Amino acid sequence: MDVAAVSATALFTLGTRGSALALAQANEARRLLAEAHGWEIERVALQVIRTSGDVIQDRPLAEAGGKGLFTKEIDAALLVGAIDAAVHSAKDLPSLPPAGVTIAAILAREDVRDALITAFAGTFEGLPRGATFGAASIRRQAQALRLRPDLKPVLLRGNVETRLRKAEGGAVGATLLALAGLRRLGLADRARAVLDLDRFLPAPGQGAIVITARSADARALRALQPISDAETAAALAAERAFLAELEGSCRTPIAGLARFECFGTSVEGAPADAERLGRAAGRDLAARLPEDVLARRD
Repeated sequence: MDVAAVSATALFTLGTRGSALALAQANEARRLLAEAHGWEIERVALQVIRTSGDVIQDRPLAEAGGKGLFTKEIDAALLVGAIDAAVHSAKDLPSLPPAGVTIAAILAREDVRDALITAFAGTFEGLPRGATFGAASIRRQAQALRLRPDLKPVLLRGNVETRLRKAEGGAVGATLLALAGLRRLGLADRARAVLDLDRFLPAPGQGAIVITARSADARALRALQPISDAETAAALAAERAFLAELEGSCRTPIAGLARFECFGTSVEGAPADAERLGRAAGRDLAARLPEDVLARRD
């Protein structure tokens, strides 16, 4: 486990992987934490930890141990007290955290969609017949082949910059990257197209940043609570439960997205009929709500 040094004046230390995207996410968490408590941002330290997933680049993660490859060294640093909390991409987390570690905060979610990166077309449908499709994610491979059975899947590992370079340089016909990551790196303009959710669902947790802490560390849990986003946390809880129920892993092509939806209604009429219109709107909405929603008022 490679660990960078931490400032002795730090009030709080966040562990993170060292890729550009991981550091962008850690700095987002760092900024929010400093703002929430009125700390100087320099007092929130970042500690870079190299993980097994960063080292292994020559084969699919499923063949090397699965999702925990991006978290186990960081979890180890957390459990021995080398860091106060750890910043992760939610989709990198195993379904269950190790004993003694808990999810302490979930930041507001970015765009969950996948983005097409290619030098050969402006749409996914426009890719040349038989083009190679580079991906390490079997979810992306499965959904790509469902839409375009003629594509030839090939392994494409590496950080965002590496995959951008290979796809834009023609080493592969196309790849897909999370739009959230591109946006966090200021690279969203590199996307040739953004894929519609009706046809291409994201991985559970895609676009969300999770911060873990020691389960018994009351100070860290209290410090992180103000920066957690309740709506993202609820959606992620549903997605992770869905994944766990299916016993999903890096070997399973599972996509899923939980969304909040509002119920609405509209009626029209003369101002003199305002009360009648209001009752009609209420009846219409009540008829379409789940049975237990109105009962919760009691």
